[in-house]
Amino acid sequence: LLASLPLQMMLYFNLYFFPVWFLAEGMMLQLKYQLLPQHYQFLLVAAFLLLSLTECSRLYLGYVGNLQEK
Repeated sequence: LLASLPLQMMLYFNLYFFPVWFLAEGMMLQLKYQLLPQHYQFLLVAAFLLLSLTECSRLYLGYVGNLQEK
């Protein structure tokens, strides 16, 4: 089996778009943080961290899995 070129290209472009998304979402979080109730603040920060960690692990596992044909 060979590595999937379309998957590798999507992972490559996503690797460059993820920091842009991370910075934009972080700035929006900072702007609206003070306007939200405290329980929404907690949920928003938790969701942001969870999505960021999930995306990092997805990109890493995608690269490793595609290049090692797993």
